[in-house]
Amino acid sequence: MAEAAREHVEKIRRERYYIGRGEQNPLAEDMHQAVNYLSQELYSKDVHFLMELVQNAEDNEYPGGVAPSLEFLVTSSDITGSGASSTLLIFNNERGFSKSNIESICRVGKSTKKGYRDKGYIGEKGIGFKSVFLISSQPHIFSNGYQIKFNENPCEECNIGYIVPEWVESRPSLSDIKQIYGCSKNLPATCIILPLKDEKVTAVKQQLSSLHPEMLLFLSKIRRLSVREDNCNPRGSTVSEIAISSEKNYKQRKNMHAESYTLNLSAQEDGNEEECGYYMWRQKFPVKPENRVDKRTEIDEWVITLAFPHGERLSRGKELSPGVYAFLPTEMVTNFPFIIQADFLLASSREAILFDSPWNKGILESVPSAFMNAFIALVKSRADAPAMSLPSMFRFLPVNPSLIPLLEPVRSGIKDKVLLENIVPCESHTSQKIFCKPGAVARIKPTFWDILGKVRESGVDLKNLSTHGTYILSSHFDKSTYNSVLAFLGVKSVSSDWYAKCIEGSNLLKEVHEQLYLEIISFVADNWQNFFSGTNMLSIPLLKYVDRNNVISFWSISRASQSSDRLCLVSEKKYISWLISWNQEFRSSRWFFLPPSTQTALEDFPRKTTVIQWLQSHAKVESASVYSYGMTVFSSLNTDSRPVIAFAHFLYHSSQKGHLGSYNLAELCRVMPVIDSYGNVVKTRSSILVPAKGSKWVELIGTNPWTNENYVELHAEYKSAGCFAGNYTSEGQLLSFIKTQLHASDVPFINPPNASFPTVSSPLTVSNAILLLQWIQNLKSRRVTLPARFLACVQQGSWLMTSVGYKPPNESFLSNSEWSNLLQDGSSFVDIPMIDQQFYQNKLHEYKEELKEIGVRFEFRDASAYIGSRLMSMAARNMLTRENVYALLRLIRFLQEKVLSPSELINHVKDGRWMKSTLGYMSPASCIVYDSEWAVASCISNQPFLDVKFYGEDILAYKPELKLLGVVVGFKNNYQLVIDNFKFSSASVTCDATVLILKCIRYVSSCDDFLKKLRELKWLKTSMGFRAPNESFLLEPGWECLLTVFDGIPVLDVGFYESKVSSYKEELKKTGLIIRFEEASKAIGNIFKTMVLKSSITKATVLALLASYRQLSKQSPIPVELFNGMRTEKWLRTSLGFRSPSDAILYDEEWKYMSPIADLPFINDDDSPNGLSKVIHGYKHELKQLGVTTDVKDGARFVIAGINFPKNPVNIPAATVLSLLQSIQSWLTHTTKIPKDFGEKISSCSWLRTTMGYQCPDECILFDRKQSYICMEDGPFIDESFYGSEIVSFKDVLAAIGATVDVRSGHSLIAQHLRNHKDSATISRIYMYLKECNWEPMDKKSDWIWIPNERESGAWVSPLSCVLHDPDNLFSSQLHVLGKYYEGKLLDFFSSALGVRHAPCVEDYCQLWSTWESLSSELSIVDCASFWKYIAKKWSKNTEKLLSGCAKVPVCVDGKIILSQKEDVFIPDDLLLKDLFDKLPQESFFIWYPSCSLPSVSRARLNNIYGSIGVGAISKAVEKNNSFTLEDRSCRKVDQRELLSVGLLQIVLAFLADPALDISIEERHSMVSWLLNVVVLETDRPITVGYRVNLSGGRSVDVKASRMLRWERVNAKLYTQRRNGVASCYKEKIEFATNFADEIAQGLLFEMADQITSLAELIKIGSLVEFQEAAVEYLLRSRNLQLFPEDEAFLNAASLGGSKNC
Repeated sequence: MAEAAREHVEKIRRERYYIGRGEQNPLAEDMHQAVNYLSQELYSKDVHFLMELVQNAEDNEYPGGVAPSLEFLVTSSDITGSGASSTLLIFNNERGFSKSNIESICRVGKSTKKGYRDKGYIGEKGIGFKSVFLISSQPHIFSNGYQIKFNENPCEECNIGYIVPEWVESRPSLSDIKQIYGCSKNLPATCIILPLKDEKVTAVKQQLSSLHPEMLLFLSKIRRLSVREDNCNPRGSTVSEIAISSEKNYKQRKNMHAESYTLNLSAQEDGNEEECGYYMWRQKFPVKPENRVDKRTEIDEWVITLAFPHGERLSRGKELSPGVYAFLPTEMVTNFPFIIQADFLLASSREAILFDSPWNKGILESVPSAFMNAFIALVKSRADAPAMSLPSMFRFLPVNPSLIPLLEPVRSGIKDKVLLENIVPCESHTSQKIFCKPGAVARIKPTFWDILGKVRESGVDLKNLSTHGTYILSSHFDKSTYNSVLAFLGVKSVSSDWYAKCIEGSNLLKEVHEQLYLEIISFVADNWQNFFSGTNMLSIPLLKYVDRNNVISFWSISRASQSSDRLCLVSEKKYISWLISWNQEFRSSRWFFLPPSTQTALEDFPRKTTVIQWLQSHAKVESASVYSYGMTVFSSLNTDSRPVIAFAHFLYHSSQKGHLGSYNLAELCRVMPVIDSYGNVVKTRSSILVPAKGSKWVELIGTNPWTNENYVELHAEYKSAGCFAGNYTSEGQLLSFIKTQLHASDVPFINPPNASFPTVSSPLTVSNAILLLQWIQNLKSRRVTLPARFLACVQQGSWLMTSVGYKPPNESFLSNSEWSNLLQDGSSFVDIPMIDQQFYQNKLHEYKEELKEIGVRFEFRDASAYIGSRLMSMAARNMLTRENVYALLRLIRFLQEKVLSPSELINHVKDGRWMKSTLGYMSPASCIVYDSEWAVASCISNQPFLDVKFYGEDILAYKPELKLLGVVVGFKNNYQLVIDNFKFSSASVTCDATVLILKCIRYVSSCDDFLKKLRELKWLKTSMGFRAPNESFLLEPGWECLLTVFDGIPVLDVGFYESKVSSYKEELKKTGLIIRFEEASKAIGNIFKTMVLKSSITKATVLALLASYRQLSKQSPIPVELFNGMRTEKWLRTSLGFRSPSDAILYDEEWKYMSPIADLPFINDDDSPNGLSKVIHGYKHELKQLGVTTDVKDGARFVIAGINFPKNPVNIPAATVLSLLQSIQSWLTHTTKIPKDFGEKISSCSWLRTTMGYQCPDECILFDRKQSYICMEDGPFIDESFYGSEIVSFKDVLAAIGATVDVRSGHSLIAQHLRNHKDSATISRIYMYLKECNWEPMDKKSDWIWIPNERESGAWVSPLSCVLHDPDNLFSSQLHVLGKYYEGKLLDFFSSALGVRHAPCVEDYCQLWSTWESLSSELSIVDCASFWKYIAKKWSKNTEKLLSGCAKVPVCVDGKIILSQKEDVFIPDDLLLKDLFDKLPQESFFIWYPSCSLPSVSRARLNNIYGSIGVGAISKAVEKNNSFTLEDRSCRKVDQRELLSVGLLQIVLAFLADPALDISIEERHSMVSWLLNVVVLETDRPITVGYRVNLSGGRSVDVKASRMLRWERVNAKLYTQRRNGVASCYKEKIEFATNFADEIAQGLLFEMADQITSLAELIKIGSLVEFQEAAVEYLLRSRNLQLFPEDEAFLNAASLGGSKNC
């Protein structure tokens, strides 16, 4: 064997690689490079050589009776002698390498397994093996006598590496290998030895150590895989050893082309063993034509295997395990709880599948179906499986999103299928399991599950929970553990109304004990806010209470919360009987109490607080105490007097028994209504008066005057005895209680209101006056403040006897006789009212404080004030005469003489305006007695002097008294009065007046307003007349030179003032007089500015100013303000008008180049009247100091500011442009920014000459000859031939003004001029330049693309009208196909930069169809097929919207395709109808379909598309004519049981009882009664049905068909065509079953058309099995339908076959 193997190898070396032939294979180099590229680029990670070796081992052939195994062994022994530090050996017990295998491994792309994918091969030996070169440079193979090696370096004899075999002569030998493998074990048939590259050793060991234990999961052959290390020092082992084995418990089941089995994996590592079982589902799916690919042409079926792990997956400590296998694991972690295995096409790295592969897309689209079938088998496979075991299966649902977004369609597909399947277990009280769709099932809250459990334990009979309108999720499934699964399934919670129906319908509240009743209430309370509020829970009877007949009844929450009645909880048990007994007395009270048993249970209930809070918040239940009950009774009292009296007795007795505390008693008494003396109920009161009979208040006040102030006089009944609620009250007890608690009172203990009473408005008797004073005395002793209106009526009422008659107390005096007589003697013009003490029997001194309180006055100053007030009152009425004034002065003098103070009298009269002055009536303090001291002041002020002419000279004899009154007597430095009454007249401003003004300024501390007034007046005498201070100067030396420049400066007239004002410089300064040199400078500066403003500066002025500047600039201090004005003001005349020095230029010859393009402000130095002549140049130094520009190098800013290009840029010389650029360059040396205005001017003018004419700077490019891919004539490049090479030196300046100086950045400008070109070669060159620059236009809709034509010309078109390719050759007349004109590189540019579409889009195809519609000619089959193939491929909502507007669709007529109105074309969804209409001659009603040679366009897909765009289905378009006529004699009555069986009625009732239909019991029984009442008639004549299709244009087409039954529901007759015995064939059976099912379903569900098909399907199946009982029972169970007890009772009571006449 070894010799034959060696000869075979030598033959390969000689014949294929020319070794030993003396010549070289001409393809040697190409072969070497091809293999080298393949091995380096095939995989991205070193690990994949392991995958390839495992894959090869799986594909190998194994002898019978052998458990296929693969072993990896790492050793540190260099058994190959290659110097490797580590070697990897791979052992495989396969049959061994054959000749063909050796031939394949010595080639590239020649696998022995190609084309045998359908035989189970998963790899391609000969390619995958070469990946070992990534880790080994010399792989060895020992198998079936072959012992060869390969080398990655080119062979010296043939110059080819990788695939040239070389015989292994000595090392290693088989004995060397066996020694490492184990001498006691048989050496496997194949051994691959890989001496590892040093840099790969660590990576290989790491990958071997992390080999996934699920590696064998989907391998059909290999049953054992191990990794171990042979190391002389075991402690130095660096590989984690593992042994993996698999065992199948193969229970095959053939069902829907699928099989399932259980697989157990075990892994031993470090002495530990882990196991995991996997439920495996393997299903085949046919490969769809649109998913076929070249690499899998031989495969007709996809085999998809899903693995569902039971328990923890084997993961070897890894947190994330692969979820997608292509026989071997990929690195795709899906986050799904199951594993997907299929023959995926993988990326070269084996890391992931190719998502864009049609093959893989088809597999992934089939995964949801495979999962659904597997899942149904898991959940429903065992009918005897306990219900509690089912929910665990649902953990295999992909609840969480995939970590790989591209796998989300798989997850959503699974979800869509699960949602349509009856898969969710429901709660059932029988042994029958019920499964429903997730959307038809609902959850119950966990707390309610607990309650239902306790209800069952208490013996309450619960009906099926599903009778309340919803299927309930199994209690085993309805756990928080499954929340994520149930959310994925969309299982919602039951509605709030369901709980209400359950609680009410199951009669829970009346049958359960109190503790469970409170738990139900607690459940409702806990979920009220977010769940039950606003639902039917409001209206069910839920709350217990005791009614007035002592019977327990129920209220709803709505009744309890919305009614005025209230439920109550008693706060303490001892008050219950007391409150109930009194509640019978007060029947107007609307309070009811919860039963005592409920309240007792509530006391010990754990959630007492929650329940009470909820009852209070939502049922308005209140907590009742004696106090709160009393408040409630109070609110219920009305105008009936008996309950009001009873309420007073209730409070009295409750107080006596200690049921009310003092505070609560006081509160109830405060609000308690009373009965007044007229028998009226009074609820609002301020105070209570004792009954009038026998009271003191009647004597003083009379009748009650304070009724409006809510002062109530009690009724006499409060003195009487009474008996209420079994409690007796004796006479006087209640009134004593009211006096104590309600403070009923009599004078002098009444607290008066803030109101008057009439008796004090007239004289009081002595006894009543004394009683009134006693009342006030009592109030004061209790520190009660007298109300204002009460006090006012006492104070102001004329009830007090005085010396002048009855007077109010506040106008009366009580004093000793001494000062009283003096005042009477001294005041002859005022009477003072003194109280007549003898009238009051001299008792009033006992009430002195009370008299003071009500306004009686006792002091002398009060009398004086009274006199003063009377005088002012007379003055106000113009009754104060000259004699009165003298009398007042005499009284003041009299009081002083009697040593009595007149101050109080003076204070009351001094502020009145009653004294006559020269300026009218004034207050005394505002008047002045004139004398000589006021002479000067009177000249400059207008003072109010006392009118001596009016009063006479005698008034001057009372100066002391006048002074006391405040009159000013004498000047006494009263400068403030001068300022206050200042008046100006230039004639009156004498020298003395001026000094007085200055004294006023000096001695009055605050005179800002006075100074302000003086600054505006011309009151200072100057050399130029009277001037304002700020216009006047105080002469100082050093002014001579300036005075020669400025004439007419006003200087203060020292001769006029002599020396009197010299000591008032500070005061003069305050007025604004210009005194200091700096101020003079500032003032002269202002004069200068005024001259500039008035343009009054002449040539002489300018020269004089410059001369003065030259002189003064050498002195100190300098006139700063003037010099600053000379620098800033516009006083120099220039060619552009007056300018300031800093804005002016002194001209010289260097400025001539700037004149053509700039307006410059040159100083006018000519000899004209406005010129300054050449003399101005003599002041160049002074002008420069002032800021004038005298040098060109400093004038860049003028050029920039004055730029003004001529309209015709041809007039701009090149030298001018270069000078301008130099000026800009000079500007940029000082700043980095160009002024905005200058930038706008130069950028808005076309002044730079380019190869494409004059352009603005930002439209120019500086050409760079180094850029060879563009020519100067291709764009707007600056013309170097005009400007010379010097223009390049201004590159930075050009960039600053906006020019493009980098050719690669000028793509936008070149693109702007692109359409100026017509030469295709130039345009292509520019396109290539734009492509290199990555240019894209802002507006891609413009005409950017040049389309050449045959006449060496062309046209510019928009990218929107172009495509790169037209794969179907349909758009040659609609679009420009650029592939015809340009090479591939430019096509990429058109696509990326201009947005040219790769091919026509959906909109183009839809527009093409519109064009075809308008042509009215036949289409070729190829074009039409290509069109619909594209539409099917691109179908979407947008495509549907676009194509819905089409008017015509294709039909086939005589083998030709024509377009017909879509209203006249139909989808043949009913083949029976299609056959009927196809028989019509020369008519084509049905849509055309492409031939089956186009697999991507399935008929089903096209039906969906045609239907979406408006093509109707024939089944919906036809009008069925059911009318027919039969004579009664032509039919025979037959027994209805021949057609209407019990099984039929069971199916109908079970269908109608489905909770999803929500049909009431009565309604469904009524519907079935229609069937029970029919009369069955049999006829020999055929029953025909007509069909009509209405076409456009009013045309219609009719056909007829026969039927076997007809139900006239209105007439209660069922006609059937006679059948000859039992149906003779299956066709007749199916036809009858179909007709029968349709008639029954349509007759029953004529108002529920959407359910007719579902019921008809059930009836048809039942008819085919002849409604056999067991079959019907299974049929209903399979559809999750059932008969409820009430339906069964109805069927039992109903009878079939009753006789009725036709």
